Amino acid sequence: MKKIVLNNGVEMPMLGFGVFQVSINEQCEQAVLEALNTGYRLLDTAVNKGETFK
Repeated sequence: MKKIVLNNGVEMPMLGFGVFQVSINEQCEQAVLEALNTGYRLLDTAVNKGETFK
């Protein structure tokens, strides 16, 4: 997986896996486990509260 080097020298994957639209906890957990098993290391688990992106 391609990575980018941040200003502080830390490497971060360029491709991430987001689960903010998965509302059922068991499905979210399974999706994250499968993403990790596939090789994803950047996980976005932020919740969209509606005000976040205004």
